[in-house]
Amino acid sequence: MAAVNMTEGRIIGHLLRYSAPLILGNVFQLTYNAVDSIIAGRFIGKEALAAEGMAGPVMNLVILGISGICMGAGVLMSEFFGAGEKEKLKKEMATTLLFGLYFSLAVMVLGLVLAPSVLRLLRVPKELMGMTCIYLRIVFVGAPFTYFYNALASALKSVGDSKTPLKFLMFSSVLNGALDLIFIGGMGFGIVCSAVTTVAAEAVSAGLSVWYVYSRVPMLQLDRKELTIDRGLLRCTLRYGSVTALQQSCQPVGKLLIQGAVNGLGVDVIAAFHAVNRVDDFACMPEQSISHGITTFVAQNRGAGKTERIRQGFGKGLMLEFGYWIGTCIVVLILKEPITALFITGEGAEGVVAQGSRYLSVMALLYIYPAFTNGFQGFFRGMGMLKMTLLGTFIQTGIRVAVSWLLAPGLGILGVAFACAAGWSAMLLVEAPYYFLFWRKYGYGSESPGKEDRKMPGLVEK
Repeated sequence: MAAVNMTEGRIIGHLLRYSAPLILGNVFQLTYNAVDSIIAGRFIGKEALAAEGMAGPVMNLVILGISGICMGAGVLMSEFFGAGEKEKLKKEMATTLLFGLYFSLAVMVLGLVLAPSVLRLLRVPKELMGMTCIYLRIVFVGAPFTYFYNALASALKSVGDSKTPLKFLMFSSVLNGALDLIFIGGMGFGIVCSAVTTVAAEAVSAGLSVWYVYSRVPMLQLDRKELTIDRGLLRCTLRYGSVTALQQSCQPVGKLLIQGAVNGLGVDVIAAFHAVNRVDDFACMPEQSISHGITTFVAQNRGAGKTERIRQGFGKGLMLEFGYWIGTCIVVLILKEPITALFITGEGAEGVVAQGSRYLSVMALLYIYPAFTNGFQGFFRGMGMLKMTLLGTFIQTGIRVAVSWLLAPGLGILGVAFACAAGWSAMLLVEAPYYFLFWRKYGYGSESPGKEDRKMPGLVEK
């Protein structure tokens, strides 16, 4: 594995080479998630599709909380790599892995115990409670596997290798889909099998990541003596990782609250909302992948003290975000009805498809907002300004939830779309001015870590 130093060379080339595997990986993961929902809706029924939809925000809360901690640690590792501090890189990796072991086990136990209470708070209909609860509990068992995959993937990405995590994600996604088709589509097993195959695929991706690091990446290999928690780095990791985790968790918490507003509108609307959420993921996750590319680029150049290169990289990253939105908008507008129809068949399908198509007609145009908000988030994460990412996400989520509860009773699923526009607009009104104020305060910088660079907010003390 060849590490990629983003402090030298063509900026757009680095961003494309780094982001493209992440986008492909997300597309594969989201394709599996969509296939999982399609199989549930077509072979088990719309009740199973609705059950997975109601469990989804809870699962996403856990997954994004875990990935938030790993992302914060990854930014630290990127800066250590950019600064040439390889020993600190390994210490940070060991700290992240050991802390994550205890953290993910605690998450698993709490999930098993609290699943019924959480679902009651979400106003899950009684007829769907049993199915949703057992699905959610089984998926919680996979929390440790999810953490270890994300932690090792963050370590690989911090040194510029975004391709290897993609390969493992692709393999586990294909395996997951194949198992679903065999056991659910072919043999008629129910929603319990869907949850079990998800956990099995997570375990495979985690195992492959461990094998790869210890067979191919000497820079990241830890021996037993190095498997200790550095208290100083743990404090730094928790300081930044917890803020990132909280920021990452805002979105699924918001979805949980929005799901509560949708759950009172009937099974058809619940099923439609779950289907279009999968499309939302396809639109927004690749934008987040480009954002992660911006984060790694900014963090490495922050470690090297290359201020002007940071600004140039951010601008080119926004260009990539805009180009992706154009393609997404065209595809969704043309294929909104066939895409929604993939998720449901049989009695009641027409109502679900009509609801989903109306929602996507509006959202296709609105996806430009997260293209730019994700770009700004990538810059702030790379600079270690994680409180700003949290503030922006909190504002966006709070307004989105409030407007959803206000509009959904009268406008149905369209009210949720308009709420998204309100939240994203407010987020941009905060982040964009702050970005320009930041550069006015710290200057447009030299290419060396001089006085102005030392004054900039960073992740670690030099």
